[in-house]
Amino acid sequence: MGQKHLLPPFTIETAKQKIQMAEDAWNSKNPEKVSLAYSADSEWRNRNQFLNGREEIVAFLAHKWDAELDYKLKKEYWSHTDNRIAVRFIYEYRNLSGKWFRAYGNENWEFDENGLMKKRFASINDLEIREDERFL
Repeated sequence: MGQKHLLPPFTIETAKQKIQMAEDAWNSKNPEKVSLAYSADSEWRNRNQFLNGREEIVAFLAHKWDAELDYKLKKEYWSHTDNRIAVRFIYEYRNLSGKWFRAYGNENWEFDENGLMKKRFASINDLEIREDERFL
């Protein structure tokens, strides 16, 4: 895979741009598009699941967005170093039974020299909400 824009080392401006690109991609709910931001051998921890590589990432995201309807995500800068970015995020979704949830979490990202994410560690908590409590 060739180089991506916004290569490490990151500045606060490029870290925030990288975060916005990730938010936009995830809100597209297109697993194949999202997976292209990750290295071919990317390692993930998402809650209690461990994934390796783009194929597993695509399968995970396809299943996620089949089950999390009306998904809307907002990511926010937390901190960064040369090739790492930490974000906090919130997203809301409706499950297949029609119940609404808001998820809160933190992610730690590590990038390779081509600007592809090689590690993603996410800690996430869900809170059931009423539809009138939504704010995304």
